[in-house]
Amino acid sequence: MSPALSITEHDDAGALLTTYIYSPSSRGSRIDIIHPPHPKASWKAALDVFLPAGYPGSDSLQAFASSIAGMLSSRAVLEGVGVGDSTASPTAALLLNVLQESMGRIATILFAHRLGTALEPECKMYRLAADIFNDAAMVLDCLSPAFPKPVRVLVLAGSSVLRSLCGVAAGSAKASLSAHFAQRGNLGELNAAGSVVVSWVRSAAATWSVLVLLLAVHLGMNHQAVRAVSMRTLNRQRANIVLGEFMSRGRVLKPKEVSGKERVFERDGVLRWVDGRVLGYGRIGVDLQTLLQRLGPRHATTGAVQLDSKLSALAELYRDEAYMLWFDVARSEALIVLKQDSTPVDQLKAWTQALMVASRPKEADSLSELRMTLQEASKTWKETTEKLAAAGWDLEVAALETRPGRRVRMA
Repeated sequence: MSPALSITEHDDAGALLTTYIYSPSSRGSRIDIIHPPHPKASWKAALDVFLPAGYPGSDSLQAFASSIAGMLSSRAVLEGVGVGDSTASPTAALLLNVLQESMGRIATILFAHRLGTALEPECKMYRLAADIFNDAAMVLDCLSPAFPKPVRVLVLAGSSVLRSLCGVAAGSAKASLSAHFAQRGNLGELNAAGSVVVSWVRSAAATWSVLVLLLAVHLGMNHQAVRAVSMRTLNRQRANIVLGEFMSRGRVLKPKEVSGKERVFERDGVLRWVDGRVLGYGRIGVDLQTLLQRLGPRHATTGAVQLDSKLSALAELYRDEAYMLWFDVARSEALIVLKQDSTPVDQLKAWTQALMVASRPKEADSLSELRMTLQEASKTWKETTEKLAAAGWDLEVAALETRPGRRVRMA
């Protein structure tokens, strides 16, 4: 009979979220799920929307406070000097500005909360997405005079939302890319030439003709610029390309070679082989409850998970590893649970094994397949990491997780 097992699950800041008690018996094993006696209050859960992943260990609130203070000061300035022309109501103009600012702030908060963790690993995709958001906002601004005033308010609010999304995506991506699009220090000349063009364009036909041309040039050039950037970190897509090439042909691609093979927009969590085939999907940093739901059914009343010896065997198999992996054959999906002290190299090893399992014919006994692929990956892992580092890849930066993940501690 398998021994009893206790597993605790923690968030990014190390706070205890859930305790799982594995109880073996002759009539079938089970898992009891125990939540902390003092669960997170509703106001704290709502506050998490405004805080970065892992707070307070990851960042402080001064940037957000400064942003809100800036919005309030802008409103005060508008109230002081008056807004609108002689036929417009200053109050209506002020309310429109407040609506735009409020919509933009809400969009910023929700976008950063939902996708904040993914911005750095997928910086190339979100850098181009920022340009699309910004250009779409300009199109809405140009369309707004054609609408009646009630509809115009919604159109301008929509453009404000798009600009806010652009600000979050572009600001975060710029820190990772550090791209310079102006050449030979001619930024002042470019701005001067732009002013001349704006002065020349007067009619609606000329405005739309120039706008469409400039947007096409803008997006096309930025698409090529993003594709030309060679990132040294291994996110999920680059890991698929590099590891797939190494496993199939024994060759380690350099960052410059990979940038030409990358897709700017890739499906979330896809496990793709070197020939472009989609082998399945991978989720890294999942909570233990998600894994348990794939291993066995959950009792509707008690919440206990009815298991055979799968969890115990899985824990024993990955006893010396910093992760646990389960491959759901029916869904072609790899679930990776990370342990408390997992490093970026450990996460890359987990993704490597997931790609190995997905690339092979599916076996009825998943544990047997996991055991074989783990042995194969472990046998050559030191050599693999040395070759990756020699090729110029930065293995110390975690870029595989795109959402705040969970960590477990085995006992």
